[in-house]
Amino acid sequence: MRQHRGGWYGRHLPFAVVGHVEWVDFLPVARLPRPGEIIESPEAWAEVAGGGAVAAVQLAKLAGGATFFTALGSDDNGRRAAVELRDHGVELLVAPRELPQRRAVTFLDSDGERTISLINERLVPVAQDDLPWHRLADMDAVYFTGGDHAALRAARAAKTLVATPRARRALNGSGVTLDALVRSGADAGEHDDPAKQGWSARLICTTLGARGGTYVTADGRSGSFQGAPLEGPIVDSYGAGDSFAAGLTFALGSGMDVDDALALASRCGAGNLTGRGPYAGQPTAADLGLTSP
Repeated sequence: MRQHRGGWYGRHLPFAVVGHVEWVDFLPVARLPRPGEIIESPEAWAEVAGGGAVAAVQLAKLAGGATFFTALGSDDNGRRAAVELRDHGVELLVAPRELPQRRAVTFLDSDGERTISLINERLVPVAQDDLPWHRLADMDAVYFTGGDHAALRAARAAKTLVATPRARRALNGSGVTLDALVRSGADAGEHDDPAKQGWSARLICTTLGARGGTYVTADGRSGSFQGAPLEGPIVDSYGAGDSFAAGLTFALGSGMDVDDALALASRCGAGNLTGRGPYAGQPTAADLGLTSP
């Protein structure tokens, strides 16, 4: 059993997410519709999701709890999102917005792929919001999906800071050095050059789905990692990348080396693939053998 510097894995440890939430309508379909075509979905459901929400729930499952700095809309979707996140064991710190909650429609095809359409403005917390930003300095690790420059700098006070390139509005020109950046090899929109954009990362991890991925460190070390074995059939891929990022955040913040951290993160991503929607397949600390005896 490996030990966190502040206690055993599975206890409520200081991990946080700063970022966004989406209220998502999920539509399973045999395939995506062609232009002008009408297709039927055998079922549909809606729940809180988005990269920040998915990562916060995965961190809570690994650490026994997680804190989420976010912004939510003032409509019913925003209120339902708050209720559901708290039900998932997340400590929610909300900056209210007199705007509609951002929504998404996600098609889940028979191959398990997800295709997303986004609706309304992306809502993220900023440093001027009345939130306890000082608490981030006490965190072992923070995962950042959105905010402003000052919110990013507040997150940088944590021992470990991981981010997605989708937080580019906060990253670009910030001068901040991340401990890790997690990006998708299949998404060209996540391949900005940090040096050209005015920030840097000590570790850049590029995920490649079932093939695992590659990484490069600031000191020139590079390598690859394998995808974790699946413990069931692929149901859908929604949230797999965010679950991977949360697993990496937890592992690096818990003192694991890069190879062990990537292996744990891969198990989180693989687990997510086997459950319907954002959360059903996410592994807990017990699933990964991280709880104390």
